[in-house]
Amino acid sequence: MTVIEYVRGDATAPRGKGVRIIAHVCNDLGGWGKGFVLAVSRRWPEPEAAFRRWHRERAGNDFGLGAAQFVQVSPYLWVANLVGQRGIRTGRSSGVPVRYEAIDTALGLLADKAVELGASVHMPRIGCGLAGGTWGRVEPLVRERLTARGIPVTVYDFGG
Repeated sequence: MTVIEYVRGDATAPRGKGVRIIAHVCNDLGGWGKGFVLAVSRRWPEPEAAFRRWHRERAGNDFGLGAAQFVQVSPYLWVANLVGQRGIRTGRSSGVPVRYEAIDTALGLLADKAVELGASVHMPRIGCGLAGGTWGRVEPLVRERLTARGIPVTVYDFGG
């Protein structure tokens, strides 16, 4: 069985050769502007533009919790916008925006795309930043949906 590799570094600069998919979690409000997405947007404008268009045209597409959008940013590099967060955290709200079931569903779609492309998957600890989730809940989903299917996964902890 494939294992998750943990490294220090920047998930927007994925290591290795071949086709790579950078995965991250987005909210279901169409908001893009805090956390990991800022690093994505600094490197490529396409994922944000595609996400905003996907949300704007949601009446006619699959946008919503559990959905996944794949945006090619170079010949061997894709960004996966995974909708796994209900709303955003505000000072007035109680609870966290992360939705583990939605992340699980979106990871299944990501796995299908990775198999189709013969790609490895690269990510920060998705759902655990602004979404408020815990890696102890997300990691088993990553193992079940991705590494159990033989997809190499690298998780990046920023710094160093």
